[in-house]
Amino acid sequence: MLGSTHGTLTTDSRRARVIACGEQPSPVVHGRPADVDDLDVSGRPLYADAPDLDRFFRPESVAVVGASDAEGRPNTGITRQLIAWAERVGARLHPVHPTRQSVFGIPCSPSLADLPEQVDLAVLLVGDPLPVIGELAEAKVKFAVAFASGFAETGAEGAAAQAHLAAAVRRAGLRLLGPNTNLNAFEKFRDDLDGPAIALITQSGHQGRPVFAMQELGVRLSHWAPTGNEADLETADFISYFSERPEIGAIACYVEGLKDGRSFLLAADRAARRGVPVVAVKVGRTETGARTAASHTGKLTGADTVVDAAMRQYGVIRVDGLDELQDTAALLARARAPRAEGVVVYSISGGTGAHFADLATAAGLPLPNLSAPKQAELHQWIPEYLSVTNPVDNGGHPVGDWRGRKIIDAILADPEVGVLICPITGPFPPMSDKLAQDLVDAAEQTDKLVCVVWGSPVGTEAAYRETLLGSSKVATFRTFANCITAVRAYLDHHRFVAAYRSPFDEAPRTPSPSFRKTQALMRPGQQLSEHAAKQLLRAYGIRVPREQLVTSAAAAVRAASLVGYPVVMKASGAQIAHKTELGLVKIGLTSASQVRDAYRELTDIARYEGISLDGVLVCQMVERGVEMVVGVTHDQLFGPTVTVGLGGVLVEVLRDATVRVPPFGEDQARGMLGELRGRALLEGVRGGPPVDVDALVEVVMRVQRMALELGDDIAELDINPLMVLPRGQGAVALDALVVCR
Repeated sequence: MLGSTHGTLTTDSRRARVIACGEQPSPVVHGRPADVDDLDVSGRPLYADAPDLDRFFRPESVAVVGASDAEGRPNTGITRQLIAWAERVGARLHPVHPTRQSVFGIPCSPSLADLPEQVDLAVLLVGDPLPVIGELAEAKVKFAVAFASGFAETGAEGAAAQAHLAAAVRRAGLRLLGPNTNLNAFEKFRDDLDGPAIALITQSGHQGRPVFAMQELGVRLSHWAPTGNEADLETADFISYFSERPEIGAIACYVEGLKDGRSFLLAADRAARRGVPVVAVKVGRTETGARTAASHTGKLTGADTVVDAAMRQYGVIRVDGLDELQDTAALLARARAPRAEGVVVYSISGGTGAHFADLATAAGLPLPNLSAPKQAELHQWIPEYLSVTNPVDNGGHPVGDWRGRKIIDAILADPEVGVLICPITGPFPPMSDKLAQDLVDAAEQTDKLVCVVWGSPVGTEAAYRETLLGSSKVATFRTFANCITAVRAYLDHHRFVAAYRSPFDEAPRTPSPSFRKTQALMRPGQQLSEHAAKQLLRAYGIRVPREQLVTSAAAAVRAASLVGYPVVMKASGAQIAHKTELGLVKIGLTSASQVRDAYRELTDIARYEGISLDGVLVCQMVERGVEMVVGVTHDQLFGPTVTVGLGGVLVEVLRDATVRVPPFGEDQARGMLGELRGRALLEGVRGGPPVDVDALVEVVMRVQRMALELGDDIAELDINPLMVLPRGQGAVALDALVVCR
């Protein structure tokens, strides 16, 4: 979130303050400063321009500040590599050094001010880049790269130095890659490979090496952005840029931490709108991984559950290993959209087919049974005693003759089949050679995806190295697991893109009437009483029980008769967080005498515990339904997030909850419910009726609106339990906790 507000500061004034650059640099939209229509109700940008990085990757002129040709100096090797790179991209290179006349025979300028022309890119081979930034601004340099380390990755002092560097870069009006980056952007990319390319983004250069090496397997790479500490240019900038490049089929990322959650979401949204798959390894699933990542790049890793949810919302495909990153990105870059979702497993061994089918089914791949006519067709070439339902077992012998190709073509001709996977667990020439060739030839003649798993650990066989890897149509894998991961991502991605509607297009721009009603309820830095918290919910249209706040036993009795027996009585005060544990809740009261006694007992406990009350709530008792929890919390990267889960005591026992980052649509709200392990409770169990899921979804959407409008004012909101009643009867917030910022 941009800043924080309390008291009577309105959303309109908050947004105006953001636009006026009072807190952070103004966002730029469509080449101009953002206006009110470009921001949501909390002043955060709804759109972001893709930076024009053409002159970074393909500059016409380059300055190397600190260039050297002295043997044994680290800068000498870097200078040599930059000279070679400049020649490949057709750039004029200008060494800059105060005491050298030339470097590797190229005339050297003593300073940036003495350059013979304005340069697009300056590479800074200096220990401290900060003093050079002003010179870059005067020379009107567009881009710079800083290799120097010792910044945010080293701790608080380094983080302060990086903040100074970032501020200087903003003032200079240039874009900086780094600091703590490397030479990966200036690698030699093969120019003899065809087809859509992979663009690579890494915060650790070494972690990108496996993807870069895929060029030797015939997979095209076009760019490599080593973002380092991201003082300025960040992962999100490169995702946005690469999404616009027509030659790029997929973006592969190794991410240790995100600089800004909102920027990442906007970039992922841009990629999703254009159908460009983003595949990412994101470090930080464990506390150890998060701590190590922070020491490496100085980035915030963020709460992993929130990062994971944000990626799913915008179609970013998260994988765990670099091998999965390679294989999944390669498949998504090169494969066309599926004609159908059915996956058929075809093998020469019943055991191989059964093993692969087990793993694929467990992973959620659709393996439909082939139709009876299709099975009859296959049995023309496959013995009747072998199964051809799916998986298809050919028994081995048909592979060695003309029947092998007939079988493959027949499977691919089935309109329900979109993917054919053939696991070959090991070489068995000449049959494996012919099988590989038949698969390649068939792939050339079809618009459907053909995958092969070559299980040999050797990898030098001609069928693998020449036949399979020589084909741009066949997707070749080395393990069952990587094939399944990639195919599932392939089907999920195209399904996601086909249905994608950007939540930013529908995000509210102006505050609702509910927002204005709630401003008087806010208590900066304090927890609201249950009564006040429910007033907040009621203002946003969330149903609460019939109830009255009373301050005497007699008033409690009158309230109970109005609310209707049986009733629940609860102490209400700003200091109370766990009423049940303190004995401050009484349920199932059915008479005036019970109500009077309960009132005295509740107030006595409060006095004994030193708790200040604003009164006692006499509430309608709501019993029949499923208890859920819906809440809002703040994430350090993404701001307000919305959580849904099983409520009551189950929220602590089972921890069955899921999260989304606003804004999101109703489809995402329903998707949250589908992710719960206990979702069967919503459908009715042990003869119980199904509950009102539509009402639950409506509550989630209203809470999201609260998160968007009050996110700067609320540190935590917790509706627990939200009683979801049988279908058609709605949902009721029985209790609520609100902590103001």
